[in-house]
Amino acid sequence: MKGIGAVLVACAAMCVWVPTAFAADPVDGVNYFDVQPQQPLNVPAGDVEVTEVFSYACPACNQFHTLLDKYAATLPHNVVLDYVPASFSAAEDFPMFQRAYLTAQALGLVNPRVHDAMFDAVWKTGQLAVVVYGTDQIKQPAPSIADAAAFYASQSGVKAATFIATANSFSVDVKIRQADQYVQTCLVDSTPTMIVDGKYRVSEGSAGSFQQLIDVTQWLVARELAALPSVAPLHK
Repeated sequence: MKGIGAVLVACAAMCVWVPTAFAADPVDGVNYFDVQPQQPLNVPAGDVEVTEVFSYACPACNQFHTLLDKYAATLPHNVVLDYVPASFSAAEDFPMFQRAYLTAQALGLVNPRVHDAMFDAVWKTGQLAVVVYGTDQIKQPAPSIADAAAFYASQSGVKAATFIATANSFSVDVKIRQADQYVQTCLVDSTPTMIVDGKYRVSEGSAGSFQQLIDVTQWLVARELAALPSVAPLHK
């Protein structure tokens, strides 16, 4: 199912992520969990894939995304960060935001600037707000796919009618089924959740905090990188 909105983030050699201290290495079955079966990857051999399962309508994802942005800026060239939108909270409009994200991906509109702007539209400007400002009350009516189309039109110039037609297309319906299957197979029940190399699942609850969610993810990434086969140097 992979390849939904993949973003390759490179950094200079001196970029490193400095984790907070763990008393010991993260524990399998406590701080992270094995994904069974391992999920197929959409990265070249020798790369490590890191996936955030998220929703723009999730307040925790909104709190987490700036920290994830900072971490993404430190990733080496062979670590790929991508995103899978969840739909399991219909009351919070997750399904609409899932469809909107996958439509934007199909139209080539997904990039870090627009990704952050969508969070702002939901949680800062109110353009796509899912709760009534100053309360925890769910906004009624919830933002619609037409509202999302207007947002992406303002960000990219794509016609709203084109966005809506794509959102209602068979190809986006397929992407939605793939995303839902991925979330179900990985046993994701909260957002944000990180999946490392299709093998491991980490959430804020299992890691202990948003900072430690990044730290456990990075620990798993480092382990996956260390396990990659070395490439013998070429000799003339």
